[in-house]
Amino acid sequence: MDDQNLRAALERHWAASDAGDFEAEHDIYREDAVLDYPQSGERIRGRSNIQESRMVQPDDKRFTVKRIIGSGALWVTEFILTYDGIPSYAVSIMQFREGLVASETQYFADRFDPAPSRAHLVEPAGETDRR
Repeated sequence: MDDQNLRAALERHWAASDAGDFEAEHDIYREDAVLDYPQSGERIRGRSNIQESRMVQPDDKRFTVKRIIGSGALWVTEFILTYDGIPSYAVSIMQFREGLVASETQYFADRFDPAPSRAHLVEPAGETDRR
């Protein structure tokens, strides 16, 4: 699968994630895919288990994709995952094999206040602007 088709598959995946379409969201994964959450030490094996793990999460979640970058077998998506109105900043790293995701690792970070020590060096950045 070429880069253009992989990008289109990722865009469909994230749109389905935002819409809560669990079937379409998981079309992108191989049957034997592995999903890692390093911060909680969890590994989920298999597309059906990945899908079920997401189906049992809180219902009120939204995905806002900031950017998708990659080529060949390795793709990275930076996005904001909002649960019940509270944003978490996330990165998804997907490794493709034969046109489907073989492995994914997701990292999450909560918003934090700017450090006063660098206030004179910074400006608000996009979605993180607290105006």
